[in-house]
Formats: sequence, C-alpha cells, structure tokens
Amino acid sequence: MHRLAVATNAETFERMQAPLAARDIEVGHVETAERTLPLDESPFDEYDIGFVYPSRIMEGAVADAMLDVPWVNDREAILRSRNKADVLARLGRADVPVPETVMVSNPASEAELTAAFEQFDPPVVVKPNSTTRGVGVAKAHDLDSFLGIVDYLDLVHDYRAVGDQSFLVQEYIADAADYRVMVVDGEYVGAVERRLPEASREQGRWKHNVHRGADAEGQALPAALRELAEDAADELAIPYLGVDLLVTEDRAVVNETNARPTIDSATKYEDGFWDDLAALIRQTAEQ
Repeated sequence: MHRLAVATNAETFERMQAPLAARDIEVGHVETAERTLPLDESPFDEYDIGFVYPSRIMEGAVADAMLDVPWVNDREAILRSRNKADVLARLGRADVPVPETVMVSNPASEAELTAAFEQFDPPVVVKPNSTTRGVGVAKAHDLDSFLGIVDYLDLVHDYRAVGDQSFLVQEYIADAADYRVMVVDGEYVGAVERRLPEASREQGRWKHNVHRGADAEGQALPAALRELAEDAADELAIPYLGVDLLVTEDRAVVNETNARPTIDSATKYEDGFWDDLAALIRQTAEQ
C-alpha cells in the first residue's frame, strides 16, 4: 500500500480518502501552513508520495525537504501554472488558442498603458498575474476606468515585499460558456460548466469562479474541447491539471490553468476517474 501525503485539508482531501483507500492508497494530511515548524526534526509521518506541492511555496519547500517524496505536480508545475502569463505565452507559441492578452510589468508609463488598452475593443479584463479564485480580477469599460484600476495595482505593487508586480490586460469574451476540464496524465477525465445563478447575472455579476458563488454542473464535452484541454496539459507537462476553457459559438480558448484543482463530486467525472488518478499516484511514487 502506498501512503499519500496531501497538503490540503479541504474538499479534495475529504473526497479522495475512501476511493483511494479502495485502491490501496492510504491518504494522510500534512499541515504545512499556519503553524510552527521546528526545522531540526520532521513533525510529519512517513509517506511515499505527495499530492500536490503545497500552495505556499516557502512553507512547501520546508515540507518537501522533511518529507523527501516525489509529488504529483511538483514545485515547478505549481509555479508554471500559477504564472498566467507564462501559461498563455507557452500555449500561444504552441498554437493552442488563448485570449488576446498583454502582460504589464509595473511600473509602466501611462502612454504604454493607454496603448495596451487601445489594442482591444472594450471592455477589457484586468487580472493579477498570479492570484487564484478570481481575486483582484476587474473589468474596465473605458480608458479612465482602466487607468483607475491600474492606480490601485500601483499602490499594491509599491510595497517592495510584493514579489509579483505584473498583471494582465485581456480581451473580454462575452457570452462565453466557462468550463473547468480535468486532465489526468494527459487524458480527459471530466468537466464541469461554471455558471452564475440567474439572479447574480441580473445584478451584473460576470465572474464564474465557484468560490464567488457560481454553480458547477457536470458536462459531457465534445471531442474537440477534450482535445484542447489535453493539448494544454501536454504542452505544460503538468500531469494533474484543471484547464479553464471559454467557449462561444465560433471559438474556444484556454483562459487559465490550475495545477492544484479541487476534486469535485464523483458524479461530475468520467467512469474510471479514480482508477486513473490512483495509477498516476503509483506511477509518480515509482519514479
């Protein structure tokens, strides 16, 4: 039996315990953040493999050193997926369709910012380069609003301790369906459509993040969209990946990726999902 260290204690940890135990993989929680960690002796039990590298990179490095295990999605995979601009640049160069995007490295002159805004038909989406769950993402309908959003980002980036001082200006794709597609070891294993309740849409809400109130409903995707998600995971070389697709009547693009995606309820995945995940875990442990 393999012993799997899981660096989260939320839905994913709870949902994976019984299915993986049935496949001879014992799941344990390793608490890596919001605690004290003496550095002279490991407080963790013995494990064979980790799932996935902790979200806090500094604390994760300490846990990684103490556990000394291979990870399903290692540190490099987490950092690559978290950098939205890196993902879009890699995918775009590989001819995987992505939204039109400009990266801004702060500080940039008002002339440069204006030129970036004018490349798009408003509105534009402004998003921090490395946040998750839709944090800090805004929509600007005109130049003054855009420059006002940038002013707030300037204030945040003025703190020298802020490591990432970049953000993205991106086309707004209206009326797009928003899918989170799961790919395990290069293969499509299921998808959900994230959709805001009607009442929220009537209030002008537009972000489809589940953590912002959207519902996630299981969907059977056509082959072309499955292949698009698989192409993205293959190009990024990330074995366990959530791929976010925006789909309209005439196009589909990879909007973002998540190398630490939450595992949803089993009804939202293809038959064999847990077998595929268990196989990836065993394969990683044997590396």
